[in-house]
Amino acid sequence: MIRFGPAGNSASFYAAGHKGTMETAAWLSQRGLDAFEYSFGRGVNIRDELAGAIGGEMEKYGIAVSCHAPYYINLCNPDDGAAVKSFQYIEKSIRSVKLMGGDRIIFHPGHINKDGAAASQKLALARMQVLLKYLDERGLCGYYLCPETMGKHSQLGTYQQVIELCNLDKRLIPAFDFGHIHTYYNGGLKAKDDYKRIIDYTLCSLGEEKTENMHIHFSKIQYGAKGEIRHLDFSDTVYGPEFEPLAETLFEYKLQPRVICESAENMAEDALQMKAIYDRMRNKG
Repeated sequence: MIRFGPAGNSASFYAAGHKGTMETAAWLSQRGLDAFEYSFGRGVNIRDELAGAIGGEMEKYGIAVSCHAPYYINLCNPDDGAAVKSFQYIEKSIRSVKLMGGDRIIFHPGHINKDGAAASQKLALARMQVLLKYLDERGLCGYYLCPETMGKHSQLGTYQQVIELCNLDKRLIPAFDFGHIHTYYNGGLKAKDDYKRIIDYTLCSLGEEKTENMHIHFSKIQYGAKGEIRHLDFSDTVYGPEFEPLAETLFEYKLQPRVICESAENMAEDALQMKAIYDRMRNKG
């Protein structure tokens, strides 16, 4: 089924007196949300005991868990030693999200190196194959790895590049950050057809199962000539994108992704807005 939830805890969660993610599952469930993404963006530093306790709460309340691996993963770095460090960051992310009962790890493919985008993509494809073998050797093959579309022109991660990476193995599914895609193409997601173009390309390239099960990040994002500047919330009326055309597309194609809101500060509140929009569409249909 389609699920909605936040990336991290909203400002309102802490304003209500809650202290940490041990209390998140009950808080989300009370609001009708059923997904949560834990960020290891600045490093995997959680104690195993705490991760396991959080996992128990998430299971108790039926919250599907994903994690975002460290932001400094870079499969495009020509240095082999740096690549191994990226593999280790993903390994640590998997081990921790496993304790939380999670099943998918979202990560940034990397930065375009001095050899250009095509060479960087070729290197990322090769690194990914090595990464999969590295994880298999450590018994960590039962998890989805989700390379994410990116919002800056200096980063690897157009939706076409992400889809090419995902063609390498059955455990690779795309993480489409539609805010990033919107900013990368200078406000390019406006109508339902803009979303359908991406979904059609994904279906043609990856097939129904991966498309149906894809991971989605959504937020409004301020952007400039070089792409993403900063995340906003749904109160913004300038930058977009808007969720309604995507909701229509998800419903029309009968997709069942996990939809994670990355709005600034108000991610749970905006996730609820997205769920309400989708539910209204489903009830009308």
